[in-house]
Amino acid sequence: MRLVLDIALTHVSTRLRQTLVGILGVAMGVGFSVMMAALMEGSQRDFVAQLVDSLPHITISDERRNPPVQPAEAEFQAIQISGLTTPVIRPGIKNPYAIIASLDDWIAGAVAPSVQAKAVIRFAGRDTAATITGIDPKRETSVSKLATQMRAGTLDGLYKASNAIILGDKLAAKIGARVGNTIVLVSGTGRPLSHTIIGLFHTGVSQYDEGQAYTLLKTAQILAGQTGLVNSIRVRVRDILGAREMASRIEAETGYKAVSWQEGNEDLLNAFQIRNFIMYTVVGAILLVASFGTYNIISTITHEKTRDIAILKSLGFTQATVRRIFLLEALMIGIAGMVAGWMLGYVLCLALGTIEFKSPFMDATHLPILYTPKHYLLAGLIALSASAIAGYLPARKAAALQPVEIIRGAS
Repeated sequence: MRLVLDIALTHVSTRLRQTLVGILGVAMGVGFSVMMAALMEGSQRDFVAQLVDSLPHITISDERRNPPVQPAEAEFQAIQISGLTTPVIRPGIKNPYAIIASLDDWIAGAVAPSVQAKAVIRFAGRDTAATITGIDPKRETSVSKLATQMRAGTLDGLYKASNAIILGDKLAAKIGARVGNTIVLVSGTGRPLSHTIIGLFHTGVSQYDEGQAYTLLKTAQILAGQTGLVNSIRVRVRDILGAREMASRIEAETGYKAVSWQEGNEDLLNAFQIRNFIMYTVVGAILLVASFGTYNIISTITHEKTRDIAILKSLGFTQATVRRIFLLEALMIGIAGMVAGWMLGYVLCLALGTIEFKSPFMDATHLPILYTPKHYLLAGLIALSASAIAGYLPARKAAALQPVEIIRGAS
């Protein structure tokens, strides 16, 4: 094996310039592949983290996943009911605090009650629709990041003013209101209720910053016209990836619809899967193009070393040994290019991470870069595989050469 290695090193080092070009090609492919993967997956994770942190991981509503079974449907299998007027059911979750106590016993996380209501905000002659969420500030800090997203005021300020309310900063800018202003909320029943703005929040998600407001639980119940109403339970879990399974268990135990953050953003997550497929396809294409340089080098060496091959085979070298020599040369180029590409990729990621930019649509001031060994190992594995395949074809051709034909000059 030592002799095979020495011969391979001699072949590679005698054409140093061409070898360096091949190593540089593999290094560029690996380096830019690592950079692209780190940038795209980093931006994706940053967006998902921002989206997940803006809301509870699981939301339990007073809705049912499926309509209740009618008595006639339970009695007769061949019956179908349509246009049936159902009895008026009192909105809200039944025994909400008993459900919360039950969930606290086994959920690894936190649970908090809330009231969801729709209202029209009237201020300075303008009407703007908004979603009003009634919360318990003491519990809210454990189920959402609202306390850290405050741009003005605090959650405890909800206790310090009559009918206090916290608006999204973009919603406040939309209606032209500031902290300390009094606004009027008109519920679906047409009942107006004056509120004092005591704070502003910013999640970074325009959908919530432009149409969301928070009040005390009791204030939202008054706005909805139902004392003691709790129509939503907010859950935050430690294992965010297991939120979907936990939501299914909650739904089975309570009977109420439980929506995990994965289900609520299913279209977005599917788009990310397609995006990742495109990313890895592009990465593979870059490394495949880089492998053509390795193929060209090994093919040239094979052509120029035909007489050496004849001598080696005359000395008793088998086809497998000759093939191993040229395959080893390709792997040398691939390994050297892979290591150089790792360093290049890391430097490129560091360089991208230092770029500072300002955007009115984003809170981030630097590109989100994900540093993970997975990207380096994946790029290196593809580069070595491509180099091995690129080196195998000329190696097989070299091993098939007949020494007698070479010596006679037939080739």
